[in-house]
This record gives sequence, C-alpha cells and structure tokens, in this order.
Amino acid sequence: MVDFLSRLFPQGLKNVFHFFIALGAVIYYRYPVRKLTVIGVTGTDGKTTTATLIYHILKTVGIKVALVSTVAAYLGDEKIDTGFHVTSPDPWSLQKLIKRIADEGFTHLVLEVTSHALDQHRLLGSNFKIGVVTNITHEHLDYHKTYEAYLAAKAKLFQKTRFSVLNATDKSFDRLKQLAQGKIISYSDEDVSQLVKQRFLEPYNQLNAQAAIAVVQLLDIDEITIQKGIESFPGVEGRMQEVKNFLGIKIVIDFAHTPNALEQALKSLRKQTQGRLIAVFGAAGKRDTGKRPLMGKVASELADEVVLTAEDPRGEDVNTIITQIKGGVSGNSGHMHGIVDRQEAINFAITKLARAGDTVGIFGKGHERSINLNGRDELPWSDIKVVQQALSLY
Repeated sequence: MVDFLSRLFPQGLKNVFHFFIALGAVIYYRYPVRKLTVIGVTGTDGKTTTATLIYHILKTVGIKVALVSTVAAYLGDEKIDTGFHVTSPDPWSLQKLIKRIADEGFTHLVLEVTSHALDQHRLLGSNFKIGVVTNITHEHLDYHKTYEAYLAAKAKLFQKTRFSVLNATDKSFDRLKQLAQGKIISYSDEDVSQLVKQRFLEPYNQLNAQAAIAVVQLLDIDEITIQKGIESFPGVEGRMQEVKNFLGIKIVIDFAHTPNALEQALKSLRKQTQGRLIAVFGAAGKRDTGKRPLMGKVASELADEVVLTAEDPRGEDVNTIITQIKGGVSGNSGHMHGIVDRQEAINFAITKLARAGDTVGIFGKGHERSINLNGRDELPWSDIKVVQQALSLY
C-alpha cells in the first residue's frame, strides 16, 4: 500500500492527507465547478492584477463572472473577505464558495492559484479550462526547497487544462512548454499594444495585461470590448496604489514581497521620480530566508534611501531579518536604515527623509488588513491608514 501511494503521490506521502481532505470537500459539495468555465492564474508576481483584469474584461462584456483572488472574492457587487494572508482558500472553504457561485447562476470563475495550493491538492476538482502563468522567480523555497520543484508545482495547473497561456519572455517558458498539456498559447513583451502602454506604465503590468488579453481572446471576446475593459480598469487595491498628498511627495503602496517584484517596482518608480527614491520594506518571518539578501541587493542598487522594517515577523526577531536583508547590500550601506516598528519606519520615511519631488515606495503588505508579529495573532493593519496618519503629522 505504501508503494502504491508513493507512486500516486511522488511529491511525498504528507500530501495524501491533503488529497483526501480535498476529495471529501468536492464530494460533499457535489462537484459544483462542473457548471462553470474556470480560468486559473498562477505565477510568482502579478497574479492578482492579471486575474482581476480578466475578471473586469469579462464583466464588461456582460458575462456573469466571479473572482477569487488574494485581495478578496467578488460575486457580482458583493465583496467577500477570503481570510488573512491566504491566496487559495482551504478545500472546504473553496468548494463551499464555488457551490454558492454556481448556485447563484455565475457561468465563469477566475481563480488565483498558488504553488502551495497546487502541491497540496487544495484545487482538486477545479476543472480549469484555461491556465495562465505570469512568471516564476525566486519565492517559497523554504517550502519547495528548489526552484525546479517550485516550477513543477506551478506546472500542475497546466497538466489538465485545455489551454496553457505561457509567458514567452520568462525563464520558465521552455520548461513549462515541456510539462504543459493542451494547446499552448504564448504572449510576450513584443505583443504589447500602444493602448496597453498608455494604461499601464509599468513594463511588468504591461505583460500582465498581455496575459489577460490572451485569455479573454480564447473566450471569443472581441477587440472593442477588450479595449473598453483595459481603458476602464480601475486597478487593484494595494498594487502600485498612490496616496495623494499636499507635500509634493509621491507615495506608493505595493504588495511587492519577492526580489523580482521589488526590482520591477523600483525600476518603474525610478522612471517616475524627479528626486530621490525611498524604499520601505521587510521580509516575512519564518519564510524563505534565501530571498532576504537578494531583496537587500536590489534595494541598495535601485533606491537612494532604504528603510528596513517588519513585514510579518511571526515571532522571528525583526533585527535578525534586517541583518539578513543587509547581507546582500553592495555599497549604499550608509543609506540603509533599520527601524523595527513598521509604523515608525513609515513615519520616518515620509516625515524625516522625503521632501518634495521624492518618491516613497512602501512594499510587502499592499492590500493586507493584518500584521502577524508574534506568530499567533493577526493584528489589524493597513499601510494606507498608517501613511495617512503619517501625513497628518504635518
């Protein structure tokens, strides 16, 4: 029996439990996804923006579509909190939500998909028609151990889809082509239209938009509707979200919490900045420690001032995390500031460092409404509210 299960679950017997939990949820809720056209969106960075843009375009054309993303679930005009620090809900919560989506007459579902969820069978029975990847870069190696294992987990999305939409400019492309099944559709930065460039200033968001366009074209959405959807797209909470102020300082809140996302965000902000670029960020506690020096290196090379602080330490010493981030710094060390308390760090960046013409980028939390300091409790938190409090000090 053990040998049989080992062949059935080559990633390890630990996931047998996850499989049967997910199977139980699918059976209990009577396989509700069979009534829906499901689009799965995975990748290290850009999942939420891509998934939300797909949802928005489909909604623009009048399709009854639901969305389950990092930010929330959207069923028509209703917004549902999907929990703290969770992209793909647990199988029972997910199947219950999908049943409600199907019962309320929705025909399409856009589902944001993580490597953890794929590896742990949380999405069993999702019956994806289309799978799309944004990119696969360094992340979650505390769990997957190697980049190849991380990529293999992401590739599970494409092994039972009718269409696999892959990023031809990403280093994952060739390997995913080997692992994917169904018809392969590629997109790249060479496909970016002037319309997309006008709506999205950031090159990485232009690629996210191309991914979304490739998906909706597979669903026979016409060019005029796609154009209307892109032009009217309101953006995503906590993704390059600017906080207006009277100080002449550009303040942007973004979810970037990987080396690649931080690099792309800083490069984009650098182009938009007249003065100095100030970065405020940390790294999650008890998670992939290998990315910490990589993020330090990126920040030291692209930002003029760097304020390192808490993200979600989960009981880990924030000073230790800061020291590990600094381990990747080459030069610019005199402009690295360590302030453990995130509110104090944001206050310092805005009220002490920044002046008119500067940009302050605050990264790592984005839309999130809680922060985990001790590993147990989720405390209320909002980077946007903290920024507003800092601005009120003037």
